[in-house]
Amino acid sequence: MTDEIMKQPIVTFAGHVDHGKTSILDAIRGTSITKKEAGKITQKISFTIMPKENIIKRCKVLLDKLNIKLEIPGFLFIDTPGHAAFISLRKRGGSLANLAVLVIDINEGIKEQTRESIQVLKQAKTPFIIALNKVDKISGWRHVDGDIQTCIQQQSDFTKQELNNRLLNIITALSYINFDSAPYYEVDDFTKQIALVPCSAKTGEGMQDILVMLAGLAQRFLKGKLKLGKQARGTIFEIKKERVTAIEAILYDGSLSINDTIMIATFDKPIVTKIRSLSEALPLGKGFKSAYDIKAATGFRMYIPGAGDVMPGMPFIVLENSDEDYIQQQKTKLVSEVSDIMKFDKEGIVVKADSLGSLEALMFLLRKNGIMIKKAGIGNITKNDLAIAKSIIDENPLDAAIVGFNVDVEPTAKESEFIKIIKIINGDVVYKIVDDITEWRNNKEREMEREKLKQLTLPCKIKVLKHYIFRKSKPAIFGVKVLAGILKHGIVLMNKEGEKIDKIKTLQSEQKTVPEAKRNEEVAINLPNTTIGRHVKEDEILYSWLSEQDFRKLKENKKFLTQDELATLQEIAEISRKKNPVWGI
Repeated sequence: MTDEIMKQPIVTFAGHVDHGKTSILDAIRGTSITKKEAGKITQKISFTIMPKENIIKRCKVLLDKLNIKLEIPGFLFIDTPGHAAFISLRKRGGSLANLAVLVIDINEGIKEQTRESIQVLKQAKTPFIIALNKVDKISGWRHVDGDIQTCIQQQSDFTKQELNNRLLNIITALSYINFDSAPYYEVDDFTKQIALVPCSAKTGEGMQDILVMLAGLAQRFLKGKLKLGKQARGTIFEIKKERVTAIEAILYDGSLSINDTIMIATFDKPIVTKIRSLSEALPLGKGFKSAYDIKAATGFRMYIPGAGDVMPGMPFIVLENSDEDYIQQQKTKLVSEVSDIMKFDKEGIVVKADSLGSLEALMFLLRKNGIMIKKAGIGNITKNDLAIAKSIIDENPLDAAIVGFNVDVEPTAKESEFIKIIKIINGDVVYKIVDDITEWRNNKEREMEREKLKQLTLPCKIKVLKHYIFRKSKPAIFGVKVLAGILKHGIVLMNKEGEKIDKIKTLQSEQKTVPEAKRNEEVAINLPNTTIGRHVKEDEILYSWLSEQDFRKLKENKKFLTQDELATLQEIAEISRKKNPVWGI
């Protein structure tokens, strides 16, 4: 086994937003990244090296208890912005991650994004364990040093029962999606059951159990998959503009050295350049140290000439020779990796992000929510992006939008004539961006359909206000309160007996003519052929008169009516059917 394992496994964290992915990694590495993140949600992918000696120091008692001899050289942990980043963290032919930790809040259970994470893990065939976070929130929980099983044994009977209830709920929920699971200390066959690790990122319980489980799975199930490949391959993570441009990346296979020639993918043609300087990541996120050569799997920083066109998230390889046919073959492979990501729909919105990984994750989430993408790219929102969005308006106003993640709107775009008619949703929390564009599109669709309904008389209900009769007859001018719907001039009113009364000539509020009055507003109306006391009485309830044709169309489009309009529509139908039982049917 030892001879076969050449590189440390890459482990990524996934799960529902706010269930504690980064908090668990913080507890493992002794940092506090989550406090710095926008909305306390991980936005960018980050990496942490945890060497073998650190694992042994932290977990020696539990390793001995479980009779596990640590053979792997350590872990390379990758923290991601949610389940969608599994799509971003991929290499040619599969997932970049060798193992995964699926984080679930033990008190909240499985959420939609948890299910999606499981499906992505299943599709990528990535072995994983489940960290059941936030056990410290269980009533009566006491912190106890040691492994989680020892800790549980020392809890009160009441707390144990509460924990067992939550465990049973999650085990049952997992069984519904065809996964057999159990607490890791009760698992008989790790090939058939998913190991559950109760834990608390806040108080530290279960952290050593997670590390030991990952080590055990790596040594048992990744045999032969951790051999160092011949060709160096990696992914660009971040471009840091300092005195000179520094590129942070992950090397997931092979080894590279100073002066190696590398090829980096772009949206156009790949960049071919030489590595001038190398620095390897220090353990537990403590910076970088200079290195002449490095080997996978590791995080590193490099300096290269011509870095201006390099973009985050792009794959790279080390060229092994200068043969033209070989170089062309490598170019084709790299271009196909990027083109697989940048596939667009015939119609849809415009999407911009700060890196390829963020862009791919955002695109994945948008499409999962039924939002198509016409154009996408890396970088700030430009005048050209606005022009593309403007060209979409006539085809589908719902797509006249640009969403951006961690990007700015360029000054020339702000000066564009299109800025006022294109919806821009720009932010630094992926899930909120998706929620915001979904909400905007839903509201926009509602507005569009309501606009179509404007040619119809909408259901409206008013009450004649007592003591607000300004003129009794021809025209009758009096105050009313809108109880439901929107009152507009030009509509015909009827009473509770279904008798037509008159057509509203004007509406006035504070002695000014207004086009309409909304629910709970009070206005004076002018009925030219009405007499108070004969046709209309004080405190009387009146309705808008509807034709059967309008009623049927409104019924067909009832999802665009408000709740008070729907209730009023039903009342109008009941009134009209007193005279004609089949009215509107």
